[in-house]
Amino acid sequence: MSHIMSNKISKLTILCLFLLSSCATTTMVDRKVKFNKNKVLSTISAVDSTFNELESLLYVDIKSQNMYLLEKGLILMAFRVSSSYYGTGSEVNSLKTPLGKHEVYKKIGKDLPINAILKGRVWNGAIANVITDDIDTDFDHVTSRILWLDGLEIGKNKGPGVDSRSRYIYIHGTAEEGLIGRPASDGCIRMYNTDVIDLFDLVNEKVQVWIY
Repeated sequence: MSHIMSNKISKLTILCLFLLSSCATTTMVDRKVKFNKNKVLSTISAVDSTFNELESLLYVDIKSQNMYLLEKGLILMAFRVSSSYYGTGSEVNSLKTPLGKHEVYKKIGKDLPINAILKGRVWNGAIANVITDDIDTDFDHVTSRILWLDGLEIGKNKGPGVDSRSRYIYIHGTAEEGLIGRPASDGCIRMYNTDVIDLFDLVNEKVQVWIY
């Protein structure tokens, strides 16, 4: 093989590797959650210093748009989420995310395919076209899995006018994955679909969910 031909093949190989690398870079979604473990634990302890006595706990940090899964006070996993575009609050029809202590009232969607659209907590066979770009659509699809929340604090997130369960506040998957990491929902806590499926299998009904 001539030196010229060998040189051309080498250049072609480098070009192919560059193109493959470029494609992988543009399609990859970085879902790593950056956080300071000690700071997070200190924040949770300021809410209730007995948090480490709970077998499991989900803690949603509105400011950072992160959610943490803890067991016996240790952070096991962290997820990027999206709370309400309209801010925080418990009033009926406010479309806001309620603060305070909750628990998972019911888990819905076991074994459904990823991106399944649930309307009224029922799957009718539709699958969402997930948007990974930073686009806000006219739809607020609930997808893949539902963790339906029930408030634990009367007058704050439980009871007439402020009841999280009757407001249908969920942790759920979304078709607007490109908006995860900033407030964009109509009151619920949105997650990436793969993340909510993983979480669904890791927690039981009655696990506490603190939103602050």
